[in-house]
Amino acid sequence: MKIIDGKDLIAGRLATVVAKMAMQGEIIRIINADKVLISGNQRTTISLYTQKIHRGNALTGPYQPRTADMMLKRIIRGMLPYRKELGDKAFSHIKTYIGVPKEFEGKAETVKEASLSSSKLIKFITLGELSKRIGGIQ
Repeated sequence: MKIIDGKDLIAGRLATVVAKMAMQGEIIRIINADKVLISGNQRTTISLYTQKIHRGNALTGPYQPRTADMMLKRIIRGMLPYRKELGDKAFSHIKTYIGVPKEFEGKAETVKEASLSSSKLIKFITLGELSKRIGGIQ
């Protein structure tokens, strides 16, 4: 089982790495999902996610998550063939958490390919902040 600390990691890059590991059969737990970064202008990102939430209706969907941990899991799902058996199994091996649960304290690794220091990213918003802005529960 791999435990990944999501603090200051870029969401898309993290999702690709996690999706590849999950497809290889690894069990993955991501902590600090609220501190994962989405690159781009804050206003644009917030308006994009607000449009996604208001698309469709309450009975038929599509349903968009509003909490940071579920938003990260949805981003990772986009990198997997989740409608096929292998992708569905890989997706079931991934769990995300807001903050750090007691059983994972001091055991977390980081993903160098997804770190903020590997890019010259200036404009970003954290998933926790985005969740607050679109009406998610923290």
